[in-house]
Amino acid sequence: MSIEKFVGLRIFYGLILLLAISTGTVFAQDSLISVQTDDNHYDEGDTIVISGDITTIVGSTPITLQLFSQGNMIDIAQITVAQDGSYSHTVIAEGPLWKKSGDYTVRVSYGEGNIAESEFSYSPKSEVIATSTNFEVDAGSHGTFDVEYTIKGGTLKNMVVDSDIFAVIVQIDAFDEGTITLDLPREFIGAEKQDGKDDTFIVLIDGIEVSPVEKSIVGGESRVIAIDFEEGDSDIEIIGTYVIPEFGSIVMIILFVGIMTTVLISRNKLGIRF
Repeated sequence: MSIEKFVGLRIFYGLILLLAISTGTVFAQDSLISVQTDDNHYDEGDTIVISGDITTIVGSTPITLQLFSQGNMIDIAQITVAQDGSYSHTVIAEGPLWKKSGDYTVRVSYGEGNIAESEFSYSPKSEVIATSTNFEVDAGSHGTFDVEYTIKGGTLKNMVVDSDIFAVIVQIDAFDEGTITLDLPREFIGAEKQDGKDDTFIVLIDGIEVSPVEKSIVGGESRVIAIDFEEGDSDIEIIGTYVIPEFGSIVMIILFVGIMTTVLISRNKLGIRF
């Protein structure tokens, strides 16, 4: 075989190999699959939403989803792909296989050789730290009063009264999504309609209105509300229709006593008899 023919064959087979590699790479790129979860940490009982996309739909081929904890598979499912290539699956983080805290891996595969993974951390209820205690609320010149609270997913930094808007301002450090439950004494703060019946508190978290869940007994001495918050939230405003009303009465009494004292002193000085 001549040198020219040998070189020509080398070039020919090299082009064939390059074409095959190139074709295979394009196919892999067209069939790539993505996966993500709607959060990076979950507690026991939370809902985990797993979703993603594929770029090339292969007939009615389903996506195979596997969920692993420390190398052990704890869940498996087949998911139908939507016409636009998207998919979604929901998992509830509870049951006998959800007892270990740590990192969990979501693995999805589609067709042959198309695999994607995502991770999240998880904590069972036994390891979810909840703080319960009383907080002495600063009411400024009016003194203080106690509010019992429980917080999960953060810590309570401060709680103060804003009498201008009939509110209690709760300042938190939210290192994760969580919930704060507050036992608000009716004697100091409340939300009432004109007929005296309970009205709903207006609750704002960093200026955005949210819906609290009330857990109190109708007619009780306090109103218990639970407020969900997200990681990074800081200021919670709980706005009612009155705040520390008894101090308003005390102010009026002091004012009345002051006026009467002034009148009596003036009468004695001027020798006026009533």
